[in-house]
Amino acid sequence: MRHNKNFNHLSRTADHRRAMLANMAISLIMHKRITTTLAKAKALKKYVEPLITRSKDDSTNSRRVVFSYLQNKEALKELFGAVAQKVGDRPGGYTRIIKLGTRQGDAAQVCFIELVDFDENMLKTPKAEKKTRRSRRSSAKAAEAAAPAEAPAAEEAKAEAPAEEAAEAKAE
Repeated sequence: MRHNKNFNHLSRTADHRRAMLANMAISLIMHKRITTTLAKAKALKKYVEPLITRSKDDSTNSRRVVFSYLQNKEALKELFGAVAQKVGDRPGGYTRIIKLGTRQGDAAQVCFIELVDFDENMLKTPKAEKKTRRSRRSSAKAAEAAAPAEAPAAEEAKAEAPAEEAAEAKAE
């Protein structure tokens, strides 16, 4: 039975899986975006996000723990340098998975996995404001349109009322 064994083994032995995820994490940290299958990307996300969280605290112990997972000094420098600086104020969600479709040979689902704060295209484009449907007669616009139109009419009515009273007084 496989009760409560809820991670993808990726059809690999434990050592092979650990080495593959470490290599993919190093590539992701160095290149900021890699292309892989969807299953591997989801497994990598669970593997690399705790390492990025650990890199926010630049202590000797944190460096040793992360180095035990990655075993690459250049990736460690990049992670504790540029990556930790960019994600310092982000509370989580350091990676993004973007699906690309299926691979020609084996129809596997292929995707990008990338570090969120390093995608220049997403950072440059401002967020488009969501257009909401408006009815033809919105209450705010009706109130604005009615207020200026009513004000002169009300003033004219007040001005006419004393004039009418004065005219009636003269007639009597």
